[in-house]
Amino acid sequence: MTSQTTPSNANGSSAPTSDKQPVILTRELTKHYGNFVALDSLTMDVARGEILGFIGPNGAGKTTTIKILVGLARPTSGSASINGVDCERSARDVRKMVGYMPDKFGSYDNMRVLEYLDFFASAFGIHGAKRKQRIADVLELTGAGYMRDRFVESLSHGMQKKVGIARTLLHDPQVLIFDEPANGLDPQARIDLRELLLELGRLGKTLIVTSHILPELSRICDKVAIITHGKMRAFGNLADIMSTLRQRRTIEVQVESHDQLQLAEQRIRPRLSESDELSLSEAEGMVRFTTENQDDFLADIVGDLIAGGVRVVQFREVQADLEDAFLSVTREAEEPKAELAKASDPGVKQSAARETA
Repeated sequence: MTSQTTPSNANGSSAPTSDKQPVILTRELTKHYGNFVALDSLTMDVARGEILGFIGPNGAGKTTTIKILVGLARPTSGSASINGVDCERSARDVRKMVGYMPDKFGSYDNMRVLEYLDFFASAFGIHGAKRKQRIADVLELTGAGYMRDRFVESLSHGMQKKVGIARTLLHDPQVLIFDEPANGLDPQARIDLRELLLELGRLGKTLIVTSHILPELSRICDKVAIITHGKMRAFGNLADIMSTLRQRRTIEVQVESHDQLQLAEQRIRPRLSESDELSLSEAEGMVRFTTENQDDFLADIVGDLIAGGVRVVQFREVQADLEDAFLSVTREAEEPKAELAKASDPGVKQSAARETA
C-alpha cells in the first residue's frame, strides 16, 4: 500500500499533505456539544480511489466526523469538503456525492430485494430505463443478483450487507462511507466484502471504512486515521505510522530444546531494562521479550546466546500491525490524563508530602 501523505505524530501536530487532489478534506474540524468537545481540530485528506481506515474507541468522534461529512451536523469551527464542495454550506450537493451505509439499516416487511432497490432508486430521483439499468448494475457489482426476488428480511446478515451496499451505490456516489461493514459476518462473507471494497477503490471510489476488526481493515486500507477523544492521534499509511510511533519491538527466540529456555533467559534478562518484558513459552520452546533498542543491541544478544552455548533455532522480530499501532496510540493518549489525575489526587499529594518531609 502506498500513500503520499505525511502522517502526523501521536500528538497530531503535523497536517497531512498529498500530491493527489483530495476528494475528502477536513481542516481543523471542531465540534462542541455544550462544554463537551466531540472533535478537536481534526485535519485529514483522502484522494480519489483511496480507502481510509477510520478507527478509534467508542465515543472517539468517528460518528460526529461522518455526520459532518454527509451534511447531517454542522461543525463549530473548521471546515470539511467533498470534491471541493463545502459540507456545511452545500449539504444538499454533498449528499448527492456521498453514499453512507450504517452498521444497521432498516428494511420494510414483505419487500423483495428488487422492490427495495427500486424504492430507493426512486427516492434518489432515478427514473425509467436508467433506474432499471442502475439496479441491474449494482446487483451485478455486489454479487447480489441471485437475491433479487427474495424478501429482504429473510436474508442472512451477510446477504443483507450486500443489499445495503447495493443500495448505497444506486446514485453512483464518488465517496462511500461504511460504518462497521464487517461486523457480524462469517469468514467467507468477510472475504467477499474485502474483495468488493477493493474493487470499489479500483473503480475510483473514495472510501472511509470504520471497523473494530483491525486485522481485516489493515488488508484493504491505503491510509489509516486513529482518533481518540476527538483528536487525530496518527494519520497516514500504516508503515509510516508505525515508524513514527514509539513502538516497543517484540523479539522471539526459539531454542532447540526446552531445557535451554532457562539458559537463554539468563543470557537475555540482564541486558533488558526495567521497562522491558520477558516471558517463556515451554510449549513452543520460545523466549519472548520487548525492547526499544536498535539492531546492534539485538546482534549482541544473538552473539551472547551462541557464545553461552544456547542453540538458537530462530531469532526474529514480530512485525507490528494495525492493532499494535492502535493500542500504542491510545495508550500514549491516555498517559497524560492518568498522570494529571494522579497529580490532582489529594491522597497522592499527601503521600508525596510525607515522603519529602
